[in-house]
Amino acid sequence: MSSISWFEIPTSDIDKAQAFYETILGIKMIPMDNPMLKMRMFPVAEMMSDVTGAIVFNESFYEPSNTKGSLVYLNANPDVQLVLDKVVAAGGRILVPKTAISEEFGFMGLILDTEGNRIGLHSIS
Repeated sequence: MSSISWFEIPTSDIDKAQAFYETILGIKMIPMDNPMLKMRMFPVAEMMSDVTGAIVFNESFYEPSNTKGSLVYLNANPDVQLVLDKVVAAGGRILVPKTAISEEFGFMGLILDTEGNRIGLHSIS
């Protein structure tokens, strides 16, 4: 089992970013827009791994930057809530509570660690 389950790369222009990644990696990204953000997922099979991620656009939530950069999601199976329940006591902060992604892709949450890093958590349930 991998310790990383998902990653997101911020974009300012998702169509331009999609063309870039499809070109350099020789892949076809999978559109997964939802009410919160625009997303293009990297295909799992082409990545030769169980770990995958996406490029994302949400003007108020993501900002491409060499200092704020990509958002890494850590594997929080079996239930992201079990991990979130420990965050505050350990000195962190919950930025986004347990939130459903979809029936197929499970749940996510975002935390701020003790160093000020924004970290994602993901679980199937």
